[in-house]
Amino acid sequence: MNIWIDGYEANVPQRLGSSQLGFELLCHLEKIDQKNEYTILLPSAPLPDLPKERAGWTYKILKPNKLWTRIALPYALYSAKIKPDLIYSPTHYIPRFSPVRRIVTIFDLSYLHFPEMIPRADLWKMVNWGKFGIQRADHIITISNFSRKDIIKNYKINSEKVTAIYPGYDKNIFKPIKDHKKIDLIKQKYGISGKYIIYIGTIQPRKNLIRLIEAFKPIENLKLVIVGKTKGLGREGWMFDEILAKPAKLGIEDKVIFTGFVPTEELPYLLSEAETFILPSLWEGFGIPAVEAMACGAPVIVSNVSSLPEVVGNAGLLIDPHSTTQIEQAIRTITTDSKIREKRIKAGLEQAKKYSWNKMAKTLLKVFELTCAEASASERKK
Repeated sequence: MNIWIDGYEANVPQRLGSSQLGFELLCHLEKIDQKNEYTILLPSAPLPDLPKERAGWTYKILKPNKLWTRIALPYALYSAKIKPDLIYSPTHYIPRFSPVRRIVTIFDLSYLHFPEMIPRADLWKMVNWGKFGIQRADHIITISNFSRKDIIKNYKINSEKVTAIYPGYDKNIFKPIKDHKKIDLIKQKYGISGKYIIYIGTIQPRKNLIRLIEAFKPIENLKLVIVGKTKGLGREGWMFDEILAKPAKLGIEDKVIFTGFVPTEELPYLLSEAETFILPSLWEGFGIPAVEAMACGAPVIVSNVSSLPEVVGNAGLLIDPHSTTQIEQAIRTITTDSKIREKRIKAGLEQAKKYSWNKMAKTLLKVFELTCAEASASERKK
């Protein structure tokens, strides 16, 4: 097979969400597949941590690189002397026009369920390009069975056209840390002292951080650490002004710490020391930080909606994300009841073992093979 992959979002220095998934898939596909030919399409030179070029693995920098999915990708496809068998996008978008088969990744449909929580310009793109990608792609990859069913239901798509593949995590990085001296240094770097609970993710309304902060107000002898990109960092966070201002409005600004971006390699130190990891989101396509937290031995509290119960299994303490009372009670329970805490930690370490980037890459490769086989069968019928 001759496979082209949109590497636009993977080629960034600080990776979250789709950029993290795109990067990991590139790294693991390059490791497991020496047989097929890959061309990775980029708007600029590949960053040093992307796989090195070799026979069967090359990078193609597109010019012009403006209007990436509308112009750059279609132009590259139509002008190629040797056409690929397919093009895969690990993002929400596929080329508007294509002479070859297209595979797209749709993480979730939160834009349909919570449109008021997305900036208008982004919402328009998500709704319109999401619909286009789902309806026009030859195959759709999503990241949980919940999201798969949601896509099939809302877009009336043939179930055989949608494959759920769980994301993974870096097992070399995310594991329990016992180096308390290094943990203390990392905590000092971000102004963290004493016991704390931790949230990791983007700073945006769908993450339900306003209710989390409200629920945390009456809790004593704990800090709330919120890790995620905030001001001046564009698409990684949005509509966050109210979230950032909430602790001061409640008079608890000394109890809530916004760290900003934290490098991946430092996260296990913060997770290993945390009393609990909490993800009170209103909607998640998967929730990689919850898996990373379980792998580090942190007990997890997550919402009882969307994909999160599926992801954490019996390891998670589930809460109604609309109830500040339930959020508060869950925090008190997990931080004071040692039996429940130890049970959740043990279950979380086991649950995390189910997830692997290598597994995801292998399953994706099978989808590539199936898509190409379908194309060949279609050509023979002609």
